Amino acid sequence: MTLSHILGFPRIGVNREYKKALEAYWREEISQSELELIGQQIQQNNWKIQSESGLDFVTVGDFAWYDHVLETSAMFGVIPERFGPIKNPVDLNTVFCMARGKAPNANETTACEMTKWFNTNYHYIVPEFTQNQDFQLATDTLFSRIDQAIKLGYRVKPVILGPLTYLWLGKEKNSAFDKLSLLPKLLPIYNEIFTKLKQRNIEWVQIDEPILVLDLPSQWKEAYIKAYQNLDFKNVNCLLTTYFGSVCQNLSLINQLPVQGLHIDLCSDAGQLPELVTQFPKGRILSLGVINGRNIWRADLQKIYSELLVVKQRLSERLWVSTSCSLLHVPIDLDQETLLDSEIKNWLAFAKQKIQEVSILAKGLNEGEHSIAD
Repeated sequence: MTLSHILGFPRIGVNREYKKALEAYWREEISQSELELIGQQIQQNNWKIQSESGLDFVTVGDFAWYDHVLETSAMFGVIPERFGPIKNPVDLNTVFCMARGKAPNANETTACEMTKWFNTNYHYIVPEFTQNQDFQLATDTLFSRIDQAIKLGYRVKPVILGPLTYLWLGKEKNSAFDKLSLLPKLLPIYNEIFTKLKQRNIEWVQIDEPILVLDLPSQWKEAYIKAYQNLDFKNVNCLLTTYFGSVCQNLSLINQLPVQGLHIDLCSDAGQLPELVTQFPKGRILSLGVINGRNIWRADLQKIYSELLVVKQRLSERLWVSTSCSLLHVPIDLDQETLLDSEIKNWLAFAKQKIQEVSILAKGLNEGEHSIAD
């Protein structure tokens, strides 16, 4: 059976509840508990949209109070000294201070650097590493969100930023050293995460490693082999996830990694598919990002479906269907746009509609074209 999923969903809320609540909190008009409640409601609505649209998995861990890289830094306790001693759990105001330099009931200081997320207009807070950097599980946010989704009856696929990509995105501070030297201290934290996922009977975890579409230095390629050999997934299946480019230049490396699945972004480079399918390891899941997560246009479902049929004949049950990347980059729901000209509206697809496109394609692959003819 071809399964359907997405890599992530917008965080802002259907009616921009996230933005309004965040700004109200920064103005000290609502409490932290009120802010967190609104965040929880947004996430639950996001999960409901995914489930009701027919996706096989609900993605959890894609919500962040500022950005997902900063969320990862908070989870790992990567807090620069100027923000005070590391608390466990890391306080939300500390996260906001790292992003903005200030927060309610916190001392104002210099914010962390912000830079572009690959070739998108999205920005992230750059992690700051020191030579004696320690890592710890400093928040249980990911696991509490997973627990909430499971309690609501969803089939959960957690998403976390991969160890090599996380280090790559950061910068060395205070002294000259190779941040790659921190990898042996970081990997045990990932193994702690996998242990907690196993305790929750998670089937699949999405590990985002988008730097695998880059021309990596040899030492980073070697580090991938060693790192993933030392990760103990505790029999939780790993979907290694790439986007924003082709994996062809790193395909031989990827094929050596002990993972159970690979996601590629066909909207960035459709030409990578023939080579990948030819060399794809037996028994491994291939998730194809065929619905564009970076534009607002409807997909040509007939064209995509015909192309997927060819891959389905080769991979059978090992084919999954998804978005090219997180839907973070698009508006949420076209149905909310009541003033748009109907002809123009017919050209568009926002996050909710793109999820429906993914679901339609998977249904057609599983039940035949007649099931999605309308």
